[in-house]
Amino acid sequence: MTTPVAGHAAEATASNSLEQQQHQPQPQPQPQPQPQQNSAVDTSPGLDNEKITPNTTGDVTILDWDGPHDAKNPYNWPKSRKWLVTTTALFCTLIVTLNGTSIAVAAQEINRDFNISDANFPNSYWPITSWTLGGAFFIILFLPVMEDVGVRLGFIVSYVFFFLMIIPQALATNFATLIVTRFFSGGCVSLLANTISSVIPDVWATDVSRSVPVGLYIVLYLVGNTLGPPLFAPVMQYLGNWRWIFYIQLIVYGALAPVFFLLLKETRGSVILRRRAKHLRKTTGKQIYTAAEMNQPPLYYRLFRMTTRPAYLLVTEPVLFASTLWSAFSFGTVFLFTQSTAQVFGTLYDWPEYSTGYILGAVVLGEILGWLATFYSSHLYLNSATRNTEVPGTPIPEARLYVSVCASIIGIVGGMFVYAWTSYPWLPWIAPAIGLAMVGFGIQVVITAVADYITDIYAASGYAASAISAVAAGENIVAGFIPLAAQSMYNNLGFQWASTLLGFLALLLSFAPVIFILFGKGLRARSPFMVAGNALKQAVSEERES
Repeated sequence: MTTPVAGHAAEATASNSLEQQQHQPQPQPQPQPQPQQNSAVDTSPGLDNEKITPNTTGDVTILDWDGPHDAKNPYNWPKSRKWLVTTTALFCTLIVTLNGTSIAVAAQEINRDFNISDANFPNSYWPITSWTLGGAFFIILFLPVMEDVGVRLGFIVSYVFFFLMIIPQALATNFATLIVTRFFSGGCVSLLANTISSVIPDVWATDVSRSVPVGLYIVLYLVGNTLGPPLFAPVMQYLGNWRWIFYIQLIVYGALAPVFFLLLKETRGSVILRRRAKHLRKTTGKQIYTAAEMNQPPLYYRLFRMTTRPAYLLVTEPVLFASTLWSAFSFGTVFLFTQSTAQVFGTLYDWPEYSTGYILGAVVLGEILGWLATFYSSHLYLNSATRNTEVPGTPIPEARLYVSVCASIIGIVGGMFVYAWTSYPWLPWIAPAIGLAMVGFGIQVVITAVADYITDIYAASGYAASAISAVAAGENIVAGFIPLAAQSMYNNLGFQWASTLLGFLALLLSFAPVIFILFGKGLRARSPFMVAGNALKQAVSEERES
């Protein structure tokens, strides 16, 4: 769900990966400093070449870290501290995303309490749709503000507001209240997820050191969105009151709040330096600023840029558009299963609604297996550096997609066909469940591959954060609306042909990565947003060789 499902970690990595390893010695006076590109704000040439410099009358000192071993630099934290912060962030990712699909197992009870009918349309799904749409809008509207306030403050504010929004969900006296408050809670989860994902590139300096935390982030984000129904099915089975889903969440989130607030420290280097510079200005009276402050466009300008550039890239970049469709369909399938499994298993095996929630555990199992497969994908990617004739010594971007093509065809397409043609009452329930697990496997590999690939091809030119935001928005919008078609599709086409149709659609989308692998170099050469980054990579490669 919310805001770049797989994209959060990659977005943060993209916006920092090229610049954030700056370890300059001691502050240096510069009478007329030239603005430097800030990794936290995308100011690459093309769309956003405006630079803003503080209004100063005297010499300005650019503050940086106190040498390469500055203990305040998160890169220099002890590994134990890095893993403590990272583990806290990853656990929070899993916990907060449970809120998204947890009420899927209570549709009948919610309908009864609010006099809602699903006879002609799945109206009970609107609270989940509003949750995903909140995630899509919040991350675009509030991301620039989150960059300014830093990780810790942004996390605390988002978490507190998220907690407060669960209270009216538990006490809702009408359906509209549930829909509206779910929109805001979904938005808060997207901000929390983005904040959490930025912790990884803030404390781990290299791609190799980030690989495991980023992989864990993506799988936990997906698992959290899938695990809601099986985890809260016992609430409906033994308590029978849907409000207890939210009561339990309030208890858990409230109990964990002090732990999260205590353990999650500020990790954003630019914010730490900015606070240090502010303190020095106050105590010394000197004009001391960070490079980020010298380069920071005003907030209104960044808000305009963050809300328009992802859409602009999406409609002008064929590679990004096709990748977004592929990833969005994969992510939306997770949410579609919250609807189709209730129809399939409820009808074929006469399972009550809460029991159909348990079956999504098969998708969770597949996602975990898919995470293991991504390690092999990373191995193939790194080994491709020896074959790269375009930029020698660096991995081929399209190598990110090798495993995902197989996972998409065998996992998502094959899994959909298994799910379709084992949906008969005379076959055991485990048969279609195997199909669900196969789809979960494919979803995990595909979403990870898309996030990594988009990051690779846009990062060098500074457009990765915007590109990932476009993917994330697409994922959330599709996740919000595609399940609304599940009821009529499965009723009109039948269980077999409805899932088969989805399988053929997945097969069609699977041709996109094949085209990228075969013609990726030429496609990238036609993109003005990728050409500049590729030229930079070539220059770096030539400098290394010389």
